[in-house]
Amino acid sequence: MKSSSTMAIQPGRIRVLKEGLLPKLLSEQKCGPVVYWMFRDQRVKDNWALIHAVDQANKGNVPVVVAFNLFDAFKGAKNRQLGFMLKGLRQLQQTLVECYQIPFFLFQGEAVETIPNFLKECGASLLVTDFSALREVRKWKEEMCERVGDAVTVHEIDAHNVVPLWVASGKLEYGARTIRSKIHKLLPEYLIDFPQLQTPNKKWSGISPLIDWEKLMDDVLRKGAEVPEIEWCEPGEVAALEALLGTKDGFLSTTRLKNYNTDRNNPLKPRGLSGLSPYLHFGQISAQRCALEARNVRSVNPQSVDSFLEELIVRRELADNFCYYQPQYDSLQGAWEWARKTLMDHANDKREHVYTREQLEKAKTADPLWNASQLEMVHHGKMHGFMRMYWAKKILEWTNGPEEALSIALYLNDKYEIDGRDPNGYVGCMWSICGVHDQGWRERPVFGKIRYMNYAGCKRKFDVDGYITYVKRLVGGIKKRKAETTIGDEVRVKLKSDVAQDLLKDRTQENPSEIVPLLSS
Repeated sequence: MKSSSTMAIQPGRIRVLKEGLLPKLLSEQKCGPVVYWMFRDQRVKDNWALIHAVDQANKGNVPVVVAFNLFDAFKGAKNRQLGFMLKGLRQLQQTLVECYQIPFFLFQGEAVETIPNFLKECGASLLVTDFSALREVRKWKEEMCERVGDAVTVHEIDAHNVVPLWVASGKLEYGARTIRSKIHKLLPEYLIDFPQLQTPNKKWSGISPLIDWEKLMDDVLRKGAEVPEIEWCEPGEVAALEALLGTKDGFLSTTRLKNYNTDRNNPLKPRGLSGLSPYLHFGQISAQRCALEARNVRSVNPQSVDSFLEELIVRRELADNFCYYQPQYDSLQGAWEWARKTLMDHANDKREHVYTREQLEKAKTADPLWNASQLEMVHHGKMHGFMRMYWAKKILEWTNGPEEALSIALYLNDKYEIDGRDPNGYVGCMWSICGVHDQGWRERPVFGKIRYMNYAGCKRKFDVDGYITYVKRLVGGIKKRKAETTIGDEVRVKLKSDVAQDLLKDRTQENPSEIVPLLSS
């Protein structure tokens, strides 16, 4: 295996978004601090963007700081997503400060204002960002480059994909078959081990930020309580590595890997999946680390490892390719021409059922299998991948047209899936409804030439009744635990209130005049 121990980062991973005075300042050793604006890759370990930031800081003998901007609700994120993210960030700050003496700044508001303002305040000479294919993030970076002073250089690092997006392909790829060979050709160069993250030579001398995480989470999570946090997946880098390598239940160190190739498409066997998607989405684990560790055990389970690497690398990076090179990645206008035509040709076809968004959200359809998949997503926060395809295709069948179907599917996916608001989610809905990365099939009503899925087909593939029963038990257990927690919270509040009332009675008996200010405060 090729090692990267002799270098900091491959040049192909770096893209210069703005050329400031960094080269001149480096030669004169007059650099200001290096700021890493962390967004998509929320981890310390195996993070090419952080490695690059520290390397550049050491070359200029300046400190490095990590900044994160917390949006009020990025693309509709609720407690489920925000709670998972914030708990991971709390761990991340502790690791940065205690192990590497790197301060972590957390801002709230618009990143196009908070980050440039911070760069100006600390006199930064280099801004390092990680890569995101989403158009909102790309727009923010364009605005930041315009707002920061001429002295600031801006580097973008693809720390999310194994092969950097702009290296893998410079155009919109039609499907997995057109990008697979390009990625495989580049894996020997890019699928390498990570260098050790160095402690910065120069420490930050400014005021280190104090973050009241409990208050922050209370304030943030109060707004998105309608979608509660999940209970089955512990957030953070430590938990992510445990999910991958843990001897007790890690994906690669148990029989789960052995059965991946046969069980991953069976909704009745959720443990046949890796369970890594929440960690990959929030960047709490590197896809490259997952690939390296999987390759190390390939001799034991070659078919399962190859299937896992296909999903982890080729399919994930194909999703990034689509969202980056197709700006209308969440619209019917982003579909191929043949798909748009066939969908519009059949947009007015008679539907057996037509449901509103509210009916679908509450799983009020005539299809018990679809209802089960929706309830799994709403309450568990993760619908099985095979069911996501069936789920989205039935939305196309049951709504007034493809535009409405796509809008509803994306709304529900982003609101309830722990890994929503992600290129994989957008491409999954676009594949199911708009035929992206697929081909035309036999024409039929409503679907046109879009691939068709139905209840009977699912029955041939797995135990449909068993899945429905499984979801009922799963949701029932979640509701029961939630009710017990709610009752417990109410009891604690009641006890606290009773104690307060007792104290109040005791105090007023001693001095009745005290009751007036107490009640009016």
